[in-house]
Amino acid sequence: MEKKRMTTPAGLPPIRRRRFIVGVIVLVAFLYFFGSPFQLPAALKDVRGISRANIVQLVKPKSKTPGKVDEIFGLLNLVTGDSEHEHILGHTESFDPTKPVDMALYAAGSDDLDWNKRVQELNERYPLIVFSKTYCPYSKRAKALLASYDLSPPPKIIEVDLRDDATQVKHVLTRLTRHATFPNVIIRGKSIGGSDQLQALHADKTLRRMLESAGMTIRADVP
Repeated sequence: MEKKRMTTPAGLPPIRRRRFIVGVIVLVAFLYFFGSPFQLPAALKDVRGISRANIVQLVKPKSKTPGKVDEIFGLLNLVTGDSEHEHILGHTESFDPTKPVDMALYAAGSDDLDWNKRVQELNERYPLIVFSKTYCPYSKRAKALLASYDLSPPPKIIEVDLRDDATQVKHVLTRLTRHATFPNVIIRGKSIGGSDQLQALHADKTLRRMLESAGMTIRADVP
């Protein structure tokens, strides 16, 4: 008499079920170590939770919703990518620079802007950004000091007084950095202060380390 084949509750022979489970584990390990453009649902972390719905979720594309991005990078995006000053803050009556601004306004018309990617681009292309005023003696002093370092990439200078939204930019910048005067020196999205702070950092040799840590090359022989 032929012996009956033992099956699991799921209806699969034990050997096939073990092979299935091993295959899933290998797939999960591959996705974990090598990355994937697809989401890995929490249920797949435990092979006991596998179902048809879980497998469908596995091939579902990741959401393009960006992670939390500091608002300062929105402002930096607007001022660095707007050489013609076509996009300005405060063009509507409802704009309030004392409150958080919708990142869509900073996107300057780029509705599908990937903010996480843009932050990386800003930090690489403009690791040092100086908000300045053309007539301000402290701004001139700070710019002269930075020029003496002969930096690569060079500092990006934003002459706020030449912009139509100078007042709005000043209010937003003050709210975001807690620094109300010019210049306002930004390294990778963080304000290090103004001219006096910059001179102090230069005097104690800290500025060199900060600039190099931010990815800039100092080409001058700075004392």
